[in-house]
Amino acid sequence: MNYRKQLFILAIALGIFLSFSIDSLSQSKLPTSTAIHYDVYERSQQTIHAVTIPHDSNYRLVPSVVGELQGIKEFAEKYNAIAAINGGYFDPVNYKTTSYIVRDGKLVSDPRTNERLIDNPDLQPYLGKILNRVELRQYLCQEEVNYDIVLHSVPVPDNCTLKAALGGGPGLLPQDTSVAEGFIAYQDKEIIRDAIGSNSLNARSAVGITPEGDLILVMVAQQSQLPSNSGMSLPDLADFMSTLGVTKAMNLDGGSSSALYYDGQTFYGKVDSEGNRVERQIKSVLLIY
Repeated sequence: MNYRKQLFILAIALGIFLSFSIDSLSQSKLPTSTAIHYDVYERSQQTIHAVTIPHDSNYRLVPSVVGELQGIKEFAEKYNAIAAINGGYFDPVNYKTTSYIVRDGKLVSDPRTNERLIDNPDLQPYLGKILNRVELRQYLCQEEVNYDIVLHSVPVPDNCTLKAALGGGPGLLPQDTSVAEGFIAYQDKEIIRDAIGSNSLNARSAVGITPEGDLILVMVAQQSQLPSNSGMSLPDLADFMSTLGVTKAMNLDGGSSSALYYDGQTFYGKVDSEGNRVERQIKSVLLIY
């Protein structure tokens, strides 16, 4: 009788052990979330929209550019994108780019062809810096897709191919490169040039990369009830992106160009003096699809 009881108890214990082991094994093999997710941060002076693309997802971030300007919604719907954010800088007079853009391995927008940029006498002292601003790059490295944010002059890594790139600037993380890229200039320790009002509150757009390789798009919108006192400065934008785990980040064309599209909805960053949203047509975008 005791022998039968011992066998019974042993069988129960073995069953519990096997059940626990199988459950633990199945849980350990569960994949991490690869879904894009969208977050909103409401604050007194800004509303921040953030879209995160996990590094192990099947989604890719690709630039797109047009000859004539168009709205971000038109960009996104044309390519059936799940998300998009406004891209690099452009001249609002001749609609020509002031940022480099590479798509499918080919240079599709070259700021050196923009005569209003190249021939502008006021910009001559800064032209070398303007043509060497930071860009988001997409590499194909032995069948693996990688992203980086570097100056335009940085060589492509060995065993990698440059598949896509979009210029912006300045770099926000790991350090502010506004001076090195010609956005800010000093003379006798005083600012004599601040091309995009870096330290002022404004609508902003940016893209960042985490150490794991996740991509994060951020668009900062002004508050309609505070048209002249809302938005974010670039230093504060860098600080915020750090809280998301971003270690490399660059600013995109902001102000009236700031816009983000996600899952059928379009959000605009800039407001006019009466608090109305500004829906500006733009030259380029970063698409997620």
